[in-house]
Amino acid sequence: MTLGVLLGIVLSCLFLLSLWRQNSERRKLPPGPTPLPIIGNILQVDLKDISKSLKNLSKVYGPVFTLYLGRKPAVVLYGYEAVKEALIDNGEEFAGRGSIPVFDKINKGLGIVFSNGRNWKAMRRFSLMALRNFGMGKRSIEDRVQEEARCLVEELRKTNGAPCDPTFILGCAPCNVICSIVFQNRFDYKDKDFLNLMNNLNKNVEILSTPWIQEKNNPKTEFTCENLIFSAGDLFAAGTETTSTTLRYSLLLLLKHPEVTAKVQKEIDHVIGRHRSPSMQDRSHMPYTDAVLHEIQRYIDLLPTSLPHAVTCDIKFRNYLIPKGTTIIASLSSVLHDNKEFPNPERFDPGHFLDENGKFKKSDYFFPFSTGKRICVGEGLARMELFLFLTTILQNFNLKSPVDLEDLDTSPVNNGFVSVPPEFQICFTPI
Repeated sequence: MTLGVLLGIVLSCLFLLSLWRQNSERRKLPPGPTPLPIIGNILQVDLKDISKSLKNLSKVYGPVFTLYLGRKPAVVLYGYEAVKEALIDNGEEFAGRGSIPVFDKINKGLGIVFSNGRNWKAMRRFSLMALRNFGMGKRSIEDRVQEEARCLVEELRKTNGAPCDPTFILGCAPCNVICSIVFQNRFDYKDKDFLNLMNNLNKNVEILSTPWIQEKNNPKTEFTCENLIFSAGDLFAAGTETTSTTLRYSLLLLLKHPEVTAKVQKEIDHVIGRHRSPSMQDRSHMPYTDAVLHEIQRYIDLLPTSLPHAVTCDIKFRNYLIPKGTTIIASLSSVLHDNKEFPNPERFDPGHFLDENGKFKKSDYFFPFSTGKRICVGEGLARMELFLFLTTILQNFNLKSPVDLEDLDTSPVNNGFVSVPPEFQICFTPI
């Protein structure tokens, strides 16, 4: 028997063993497309538009189905009922964080966003407590956002109404809010240290000192210097990128729909006027603006599949047995674009959040920050920033597009992990 033949037999045996193991595992999991050895169902998923692929697969396999992204299975939750049942009704069992190899290598399972188990619970609890101590949910934090909104307006004035790409400036504003919370200081947008921070959000942020060094000799503590640094890094990365992207997309949509912008500005004139800064107390008196902000977040679908979850124990879910550690993909798109809750969901329409009397209408389907145990830690801050930044901008500027509105494309550049708006130019004309 030649070496080539022997090698062929060995490879064939390994191939058949792989198939047998996959088939044995699949019998217990929800149904799904037949995976290929090694690569799984990768060829059946459009990585540039995962949401569309999941929608098409759900039509065949239902609201709970299995995909193999490589050799490991992932259970997909599609639609409000399935997502709610898992992440809210069975929140503890679905509170694990699914593995993302590139982040696992960088974060080493530390911090808030990509950690699990006892470590995640401890760091999330600590982060929420620290944010509250720094002013989260209090007037002091609102003062910081208002101050940054005024600084943002001054930076925009420097454009002198000329066409500009707002990406950098809109990234600086939310990052500076996090700086003012963590460092107790904001930075000039041209400050070298601040620019270095903006360019290195994924690197360790040395902000920690003696308050946690009581813990240094405790081998079981989660409060190690490295863990706290990654937690702070998570706050900067999540608190800057998601908000700045949403702000950028907001301006693009307001450019595309000048009739919506005009109604928001009319409400600003009526409730706030021109001579004082917007405050969070104003929001309850501005139902149309509130509806517009909700519709922006619903429409842009910033994180179509959220971050992957994982089950923390073996669980029977809808008559299927999902083993501990299995990755869970929750389709937030399927909730935010539900056509029964939001008629014509592909259309940008603030009316989705208004009742017949023009009052703001809440929706249980509003999941832009995810839901359940893993809901975004900074949801409250993000909502505050979006309201105060956008109302302050529209209080001071009219928005003008240097290109014809018909040529202004609002389709996301990448609808995989994050929905990113296309590049565009905008003119901020002082009112």
